[in-house]
This record gives sequence, structure tokens and C-alpha cells, in this order.
Amino acid sequence: MNQDDGLTSLDNIVTQFNTYEDFLDSQITTLDLYYLEDESLARQLVELGYRGTGEILKREDFEARKAAIEIARMAERTQKKALASAGKDLQDNFLKALAVREDDNRNGKVSSVIFIRDKNAYGQEVSGYIDYANRLKTEDFELYFSGKKRLLPRPTDLSFYNWDSQIAVCNSSPNYQVIDDNPHGLLFKYKKDRKILNVDPKGHPGDNSTRTSIQTDLYTQVVIFDHISRRKT
Repeated sequence: MNQDDGLTSLDNIVTQFNTYEDFLDSQITTLDLYYLEDESLARQLVELGYRGTGEILKREDFEARKAAIEIARMAERTQKKALASAGKDLQDNFLKALAVREDDNRNGKVSSVIFIRDKNAYGQEVSGYIDYANRLKTEDFELYFSGKKRLLPRPTDLSFYNWDSQIAVCNSSPNYQVIDDNPHGLLFKYKKDRKILNVDPKGHPGDNSTRTSIQTDLYTQVVIFDHISRRKT
């Protein structure tokens, strides 16, 4: 029996019984109790391997595996709770696209830049590029995933443009350096691997990057750029 088979067998036992004593009791026969006349003694004999109908399992192995499984369950529950999109009934393609990318942007596997063009609360058309991972760290995205708030570019994002007032602003973020002197348009340099993300729709997005247009009923235009860092950690 290999190690994986051993762990599977152990996991089956650990999940079946709440306590080690319950496991020992399952190994004791009616005949054992008849002759021994002592449940505690019968348990000791099973634990030592002198009695029992199944395999021998030490108390420390049972309890260690029990604890490991519980820790894994708690970690999984914590992760699901940490995701703002968890448990949400998402109908629009844009919110679904954000949900698919949320975990990877939180843990650094992927860095997404979101281009949004739409009208703000004052009816003014605005557009800009948003560092999704950075916004996730600084905002409560449950408001967006639940539909209570609309995600729009701000003057503090990577770029912001108000088409009515013609105000244009660019800012570097913890993840990206903005390059605004490129004759063909904005470029974003990912700080971890120094790769260039090109958001020009006529050009290639760059190494390890993709460009995805999202069909959405919530905004005039949405494009998501995903960059996968190849930097070794």
C-alpha cells in the first residue's frame, strides 16, 4: 500500500468517527466485552493491537489527521468568505468576469487591468483603466458584486478621462507604472516582472498578457487585460 492509499484509508476512518474512542469502540465485539467485562480494558487492547476487527491506528495518528482535516476545512471556509463574489447570483457578463478573476488577483497569480467607459452619476461620460488587484485590496467589492454600487474609473486610478470636461489624469499603482509618453497611447509596466502591458486595441497586449472584450448590459464598453507574472518567487 502506497502513502496515498494509506492517507485515504486514514481519512475515511477520521471522517467516520468523531473521537478516537468512537473508533476503538467500533473495533470491539460483543464477545470481547463478554469475556473482558471492562470497556476501558477492551479499548486498551484494541489500541495495542491485541483485539479488534480492523486495522491498528495509533491515537496520535488519528488526532493529528483529524486536526489537519479540520484546519484544511477552516482554511477553505476562510478563503470562500474572503471572496466578495462568493455566493452571489451574478447575471451580467462583466460581474461574472470579475468573479472568475477575483481569487487570482487577490493571490497575485494574475494582475488584471479593467478598461471601463460609461456615464457617471452626473451623466458625464468617463473612461479609464483600473488596477483590479489594487482596488480589491482597498475596497469592499461585495457592494459591486451585489449590484449596490457601480464600478467606475476614478481620478485616482491608472488613468481617468472625463469626456465632457476633458480632464485627463494618470497615476501609477502598487502594481503598475504608467508610461504616458508613448506616441501610440498608454502603456503599463508591471512592476513585478517589468513586462509592458499595451492597451492599444490595434496592438498586441504584450508578453503573458491577453485582451478580452466583455459584452455587458451595465456599461457602454468594458475590456479586461490579464497579465500573468512569470517572475520566480
